[in-house]
Amino acid sequence: MNVASKRLDSIPFLSDEPDVRIVNAFERPFENAVATARTCYSSSGVITVADVSGDQEPDPLVREKKAQRRDALARSIYEAAHHTTLQHAHFQFALSNVSRQFLWTFLHSHPFYNSEQVSQRYVEVKPGSVAVPPLSGEALSLYERTVDRQVAAYQRLIERLTPPIADAYFARFPSRRSKPKYVKEVKKKAQEIARYVLPIGTFAYLYHTVSGLTLLRYWRVCNQLDAPTETRIVVGKMVAQMLEHDPLYRTILEEPMPIEETPEYAFVQSLGEDRRAASTFRDEFDRDLGGRVSKLVDWKARGEESLADAVREIFALPSSALSDDDAIALALDPSRNNYFGEAMNLTTLTKLSRALHHPAYTFKKKLSHTGDSQDQRHRMTPASRPCLTAHVTGEPDFVEPEIVRASSEAFRLYRETMEISFDAFREMRRLGAPTEFALYVLPNALSIRFTESSDLLNLHHKIKSRLCYNAQEEIWRASLDEAEQIAAVNPRIGKFLLPPCGLRILAKTAPWCPEGDRYCGVPVWKLERRDYVRTI
Repeated sequence: MNVASKRLDSIPFLSDEPDVRIVNAFERPFENAVATARTCYSSSGVITVADVSGDQEPDPLVREKKAQRRDALARSIYEAAHHTTLQHAHFQFALSNVSRQFLWTFLHSHPFYNSEQVSQRYVEVKPGSVAVPPLSGEALSLYERTVDRQVAAYQRLIERLTPPIADAYFARFPSRRSKPKYVKEVKKKAQEIARYVLPIGTFAYLYHTVSGLTLLRYWRVCNQLDAPTETRIVVGKMVAQMLEHDPLYRTILEEPMPIEETPEYAFVQSLGEDRRAASTFRDEFDRDLGGRVSKLVDWKARGEESLADAVREIFALPSSALSDDDAIALALDPSRNNYFGEAMNLTTLTKLSRALHHPAYTFKKKLSHTGDSQDQRHRMTPASRPCLTAHVTGEPDFVEPEIVRASSEAFRLYRETMEISFDAFREMRRLGAPTEFALYVLPNALSIRFTESSDLLNLHHKIKSRLCYNAQEEIWRASLDEAEQIAAVNPRIGKFLLPPCGLRILAKTAPWCPEGDRYCGVPVWKLERRDYVRTI
């Protein structure tokens, strides 16, 4: 298979092409995978890469025979789906000139990766930092005009939001008003809100680390809604870098599945151009939310009881020796389970905390594209996220941060930019632009509707992290919704769904707030959860 030719079959973007570089990798990853496979059946100890490769054999015929055995075993275990051997070797990539849309719809839409990407909350976006898909004629002109207007609106919004955000910030921190260094903090909070008008085609740069197995999977399904062209280009470069580093992966590398053979593409094609059903779906979904960001729609009927049973099982105790109340408190109360006072999340590794796997909850949620990009980074609280190709009708459909209404000028500019963005999408489609390219012009504020489920262990960690007042506002509101609704159906569990400071004070871990100079300014640990209020 010629990866380079596959990549060049795709029409390149008109903006700077994605830059993809391996910066760290196992020295001989493919042979490492074979060595791990042979170790499973070895009676003489751990098999090494040297044992597999035959590099040290002086006889070329022996070396060739070893290579044939290596490749035959690799193909055999690959075709039999014994793929854990391929998870040992990892590749760390430095990526730049990739869109936020690509990150959301593909690179961050699964659990088996690690990324550290530039934050739009803290780093100002400059003009010219937007992907330009392969458009032409009027559609291209419209796209470029629109993204220029969106970036200009972002810059003006930062200015117009700064006064109300400064008022709110210095109301929290009166002593900081006269100190110039805190002007930057106010600007960052203004950027956090202003970014909602930026297009989802805005560039990002990041480190991204995956196993060899995940990279092979990437290539097999790279032709996938909603950004198949960009996905094919970026993943093609990642695979080409992997093959340059270790050509032996060609032994098992499969061709990408054609997009026409993916069930999502086939079904969306069967829907045709009529999007009235999507509008009806949207209205029904929003009515069902009842004004919430996240609505609890399902949970295990015996969640608290199964948690208590599991705790008793861990310690071989009958219910007469440890009541449900005491068992639940033993697992969740930081004064008794002091793992919750640790800075590092240790709960997946400890016997007591693993009892939290048994209760589970399901939520329907509506977040902006940028808010959901934060939410999906919690990879152990998985969700069924939408095919935007099916969802987007062209009607304005966006999330509006509360602080935008604090300035009439900011509110007017925000709404105008939303209209401009959705108008451009509709007109680009009318002009014949493919939906995948028209999507890039939509704003970060674009509404994303989906269902998310999690066991209590992983949801507890997420809610703890995102109830902090420093968390992005939307995911904070979703987490507050979730904690309050869980408390309503499982009060013995819900009372321990708290931000880091609330857990640390129960664990007697000082300081109560672990954020240091990033302290939010509100002693949240003194508040009841029903009294949590935020504007910034």
